[in-house]
Amino acid sequence: MIGKAYQLMLENHGFLNWWPGDGPLEISIGAILTQNTAWSNVEKALANLRRIAHLEDARAISLLPIEELQQALRPSGYYRLKSQRVLDFLSIIISRFDNSVIHMLKGETPEVRDRLLQIRGIGPETADSILLYAGSHPVMVVDAYTRRIFSRHGWCHSDEAYHALQEICLNAISADPSVRKHPRLRFLEDLHAQIVMVGKNYCRPRKPDCENCPLRCFLPDSGPILNPLNP
Repeated sequence: MIGKAYQLMLENHGFLNWWPGDGPLEISIGAILTQNTAWSNVEKALANLRRIAHLEDARAISLLPIEELQQALRPSGYYRLKSQRVLDFLSIIISRFDNSVIHMLKGETPEVRDRLLQIRGIGPETADSILLYAGSHPVMVVDAYTRRIFSRHGWCHSDEAYHALQEICLNAISADPSVRKHPRLRFLEDLHAQIVMVGKNYCRPRKPDCENCPLRCFLPDSGPILNPLNP
């Protein structure tokens, strides 16, 4: 049934071709910067960074004066902390993977995820965003939008652990025959993007617009309770 939820969102938004970014390094940096901020702020920070460094050269970015890097990343919030997190990430790429984020993201998915999680400041959501969008690993990204939408509809508990919710979603995807017509990687990318759009535009923290939401048929007052995480 998760295929039905996806189709409703797809009909509403169209295919989103997300995550924005030119190349795996820029996408990875964007994933780090988007922690605790809106994507519009990340876009401003990336535009600033693009003006002063080549965003496919980890070494060039790492050699920027720290004050210049911090100023560029200021729009993303917590800019001093995020500057250090970006530098920690770049340091691993440079020292262990010959300045190549592509090289860093090669390997079996669990191995690459562990590699990312060992970097200071990278948690499960950031790691999975990098895996999916920069490394083309077929993983399900679970973010605040996912948790809010799913818990409001009664599909999961609001305090569901990250990996437990991720596993629930992946099991639902595997059990739904309608999903098999979509290439798995493309489906996982666009499913996450569609969820982000619903969370931003309809399932807002305050004053949600349930009436116009593409997932309104899954609300309890719309008829029999439907859970798209069930087969």
